[in-house]
Amino acid sequence: MVGARERVKKYRSEGGAADLVRVEVLVPPGARDEVLEIASRLRARHRGEKQLRSLYEKALHYYGRRILDNIDLDRLPDLQSRAAVAARAMIDRGDARAFVLGRQILDLVQSMRVRKEPRRAHRHA
Repeated sequence: MVGARERVKKYRSEGGAADLVRVEVLVPPGARDEVLEIASRLRARHRGEKQLRSLYEKALHYYGRRILDNIDLDRLPDLQSRAAVAARAMIDRGDARAFVLGRQILDLVQSMRVRKEPRRAHRHA
């Protein structure tokens, strides 16, 4: 039977949150919810980037040569840009599976861009 410490150690090294770190900070009581919201957004962005990287690598593995014959993805500034260009190429030049994968990538990129935009506080006079 595996002890609790071994289970926790295994979870932290292999589990769903293995690539995250625990942080403890001291903040005023009124700022607690704000810090938790920031942490939640950071985790969501991290999960989105991880999922996007996985879909992007899958797309390049299966469709790279067929869809990227005259596209240089290395010239694009970040993963979201490269993934969006590859997805559009898959939609335009690929088969039905490429189309579906391309749509998944574009939807994920769009949702990540929406989450990234700062929220504006409403002020009432």
